[in-house]
Amino acid sequence: MTTLPRPTTTLTADDARRIALRAQGLLGAPDRRAGVRGVLRHLGAVQLDTISVLARSHELVPYARLGAVGRKAVEAAYWTDTHAFEYWSHAACILPIEEWPHFAFRRRAYRNRPHWYHELPEGAYDQVIKQLRAEGPLTATELGGAKKTNDWWDWSGTKVAVERALMYGEVVCVERRGWKRVYDLAERAVPAELLHDELDDSECLRRLVRLAGESLGVGTRADIADYHRLKGEQVDAVIADSGLVPVEVEGWSKPAWADPAALATPPRGRHRTTLLSPFDSLIWERARTERIFGFTHRLEAYVPRPKRIHGYFAMPVLAGGRLVGRVDPAREGRTLVAKQVTLDGSKAVPAVAQALFEAAAWVNCTDVRVERVDAPGLREPLARELAGLLG
Repeated sequence: MTTLPRPTTTLTADDARRIALRAQGLLGAPDRRAGVRGVLRHLGAVQLDTISVLARSHELVPYARLGAVGRKAVEAAYWTDTHAFEYWSHAACILPIEEWPHFAFRRRAYRNRPHWYHELPEGAYDQVIKQLRAEGPLTATELGGAKKTNDWWDWSGTKVAVERALMYGEVVCVERRGWKRVYDLAERAVPAELLHDELDDSECLRRLVRLAGESLGVGTRADIADYHRLKGEQVDAVIADSGLVPVEVEGWSKPAWADPAALATPPRGRHRTTLLSPFDSLIWERARTERIFGFTHRLEAYVPRPKRIHGYFAMPVLAGGRLVGRVDPAREGRTLVAKQVTLDGSKAVPAVAQALFEAAAWVNCTDVRVERVDAPGLREPLARELAGLLG
């Protein structure tokens, strides 16, 4: 068993919170020149999800950090010039293309996987590769159909084959078109110098652990493992050689590791006030979010309506480096509707109003309507604050 070094640095809980915010690009001046591509490289992964309320989650993530970046510019930044690829990381994520070699360990694991949920019809895999080579890039529909029936899980043989090829790394999703994956051969989509699986598992894991530590700033073993969905023992095997350093954080019951660059410079700068996607990497791990912000975060989209507490797509509100409330949004024409608002006391009212106002402008809404507030006495103050912003 490897003997790990003892921590020589102790951080306060506030230190850890500010380091985490800066590591996630939410403290300090945003790097607008690097833009969306800079956000992606800084975070290391941006989660994709089918739900679209104000916008899709992969649009909301750069918006939270850069402000009102154009939505077409977001898509172009991800997919143009083989800048990124989609693969399984924390979940289905957009990843910087230069990290392709470091996911070789996962591609190998998929190739060696003995059991799959969907059966692969004989000949379907070779046919998909042949068709993509001749006609690609193509969607599953263009390849011959994505489903056998209307049931979402009832994939056609073509869809099973192309998704298997994606997981093996022979095929890449080169863009999303109407939310459908557009597939092409990796040999065409991935730059030649990156298109290899030569790195062994240890080197891949060492890189991903280091990247997770840099993207988190400071985190426990569980935090670091969760970022790219590694196993705890995979983290244990490489963390001593990852370049991260052990630290103690006041109030944290588990050992922690930090990016040495994050420790070298005190985290200062302007805090963002913004709505966060429920799939934002700042709040991916529920236990971490509770530990750092004292905030319980849970997506309720898949919770039966009567059991929802905060709403279908409740978006946490970040202000002053704290999570100060939630908004469950919707859109009706040019009106952003706050169907349900949860506030952490009256001091949160101006920040929530500002976040709603800026989000409305970003999605071309000219009005904001508040329907329900958890503390009824704060509904009128919130409405007045919004009226002042909307003019």
